[in-house]
Amino acid sequence: MVHAERAALIDDLAHLDDEQWREPSLCEGWTVHDVAAHLVGTARTTRLGFVAGLVRARFDFHRQNARGVERERGASPQETWERLRQVASRRSTPPAPLDSRLVEEVVHGEDIRRPLGLSRSYPQEAVVRSLRLQARTPAAFGGAKELTARLRLTATDADLSIGDGPEASGTALSLLLAISGRAVALDDLGGPGASTLAMAA
Repeated sequence: MVHAERAALIDDLAHLDDEQWREPSLCEGWTVHDVAAHLVGTARTTRLGFVAGLVRARFDFHRQNARGVERERGASPQETWERLRQVASRRSTPPAPLDSRLVEEVVHGEDIRRPLGLSRSYPQEAVVRSLRLQARTPAAFGGAKELTARLRLTATDADLSIGDGPEASGTALSLLLAISGRAVALDDLGGPGASTLAMAA
């Protein structure tokens, strides 16, 4: 599933012009080019490399990510695209659940596609597994465990309900994006819990 998502994004990126690569993504402070570079870095990440990088970043997860973008961003979009193509079939992973690779591909895929007006029909299993993991991953590692502990997330397009509290309902993809801090998905949600997500965005 991870390889399929990488291949789909590589195909979408192949058709972009330079201006589109410079478009701000949904990931605050990063352009489309930056997000693509981040995905190169995550694909190359190994267990040992992740730990070593985190130590060098003084255990600041966000600083580690920023350094990864600087390292993997090519001098041109074409160079970064080629790097992404070369790592697409890698199976390495950091010391994290394997589904973290799905979260990376789905959420960052939307970070790139939505500002460019592109769409993808993601496999439901990939989105559901991503949502489940994101809901139990601490915020310090890019997740939403503390936020979702106060809510009940109900997917309208899958047999999935997570947590207890005021309900926020919507498609699994919209819920995933919302708990990942992407405010663009909030308008797609309903229920009293949606306002809690909006305040956290």
